[in-house]
Amino acid sequence: MKCVIFDLDGTLLYTLEDLFNAVNYTLEHFGYKKRTLEEVRNFVGNGIRKLLERSLDNSYDEAELKLMLGVFMEYYSKNAAKCTRPYDGIEEVLKFLKEKGVKIAVNSNKYDAAVKKLCEKYFKGYILSAAGEIPPIPRKPAPDGIFRILRELNCKREDSVFVGDSLVDIQTAKNANIPCISVSWGYCPKNVLVSNNKYIANTPAELKKLLEQILTIK
Repeated sequence: MKCVIFDLDGTLLYTLEDLFNAVNYTLEHFGYKKRTLEEVRNFVGNGIRKLLERSLDNSYDEAELKLMLGVFMEYYSKNAAKCTRPYDGIEEVLKFLKEKGVKIAVNSNKYDAAVKKLCEKYFKGYILSAAGEIPPIPRKPAPDGIFRILRELNCKREDSVFVGDSLVDIQTAKNANIPCISVSWGYCPKNVLVSNNKYIANTPAELKKLLEQILTIK
């Protein structure tokens, strides 16, 4: 059985503005300076904790950071879909894969409750398995999340592809020993992706063609 595992933020969903608002709400709540949209763009990709650490210039008190994580998650849970939207053309790719009998999953470093909530809201009927950060399972680039999904969906690595927008996703796929398609519409500069991966999709239509090619979908 063929399987495509997607990253979420920057790959299937444009989430940057809602993350940006949650970061600045949290920073302001604790008396820290706000960050720009571009700064937050550069901070995402390794989970919420790392997002806040970077927003604090990696200088923080551990006890306060735990409090900040709580404030962030409470705010984001209520406001995660204010500006968030699927990228244009993504649903057509998911529809194509479903029609071809390809199993679709999500593996994200966003905390698990938010991943499941967003997938249910925007991609109901397409995503068979949605997994976010679930301690103690190591987050990406560890391959554990991918392996867990493949076991759940009864799929083999040789019939699977990972799709993401970051260097973390490329390394995750490499660690899992499966191909990775990098999408250039996300949060990582295209030149960085091109330097690290041979499969680059600039549009959902190009993504569809690469998936057909790699998985030999007919």
